[in-house]
Amino acid sequence: MRKIETEMNAAIDKEVDWHKDNTSVVFENGVSTVKLYGYKIAEIGETWLRIFDGGHRTHTTKSRLNAILRAHGNGESIFQKNWDWFISTAEGNIEFENGLLLA
Repeated sequence: MRKIETEMNAAIDKEVDWHKDNTSVVFENGVSTVKLYGYKIAEIGETWLRIFDGGHRTHTTKSRLNAILRAHGNGESIFQKNWDWFISTAEGNIEFENGLLLA
């Protein structure tokens, strides 16, 4: 995991606002919102998380989301096949959808 992703996850854990380079975390009303280049890519609550691609399915977006999933998910991960994104879950692979809620 990249240093910036470690710091991002620490801010989520501590429920504090944080910003570095192209990534930010804003904590408000019990929810941490993660943005990449100003575009929302994740919302993390106490018992849930919701993921987005921010309109840009890039390697960096996927890397940030996978770092969030490793620290706050239940073993899910995002992978790409033939330009399409998928989420690997314990129940199998599903197509990535913006706003997908994971509990």
